[in-house]
Amino acid sequence: MKTVKKVFFENIELVGLDFDGVFTDNSVYIDSSGYESVKCSRLDGIGLERLKEANIHAVIISSEKNNLVQHRAKKLNIECYNGIEDKGHFISQFCKKHNYHLKNCIFLGNDINDLPILKIVGYPILVNDFHNSLKDYDFYLLDSLGGNGAVRELCEKVISDLNS
Repeated sequence: MKTVKKVFFENIELVGLDFDGVFTDNSVYIDSSGYESVKCSRLDGIGLERLKEANIHAVIISSEKNNLVQHRAKKLNIECYNGIEDKGHFISQFCKKHNYHLKNCIFLGNDINDLPILKIVGYPILVNDFHNSLKDYDFYLLDSLGGNGAVRELCEKVISDLNS
């Protein structure tokens, strides 16, 4: 595992973000009526706003089919695609449509379903509590755990490098 804490981000065009295990701590809460909820960090919203101010496009790309992903994205005013089976194919088509280069894309993930996208972006990044199934890959690693400001940490690093 490549645990590079000081990667330098340059020419970033797109920041892609998984939802479960990245915005959340991978827990799900179910009430007596069967409604699901998750815990997210409010820290992430300011980071995403700073990315937007720097004209860096951010998007949630999630395999989760639950509408709560869309609700959180709407609150954060960020584009969201959920129910995505093949994230690698999706990002390839998305980049082609918007004229982004994969080498200038970041993806922040945490689990095996993120592997197809992590393998093709220029900056594959994991939250610190990523699933063990990704331990043998050469990805960058954040200090933060999923759901505990990981998105904010990434945003701050991208902005910092942009201003260097």
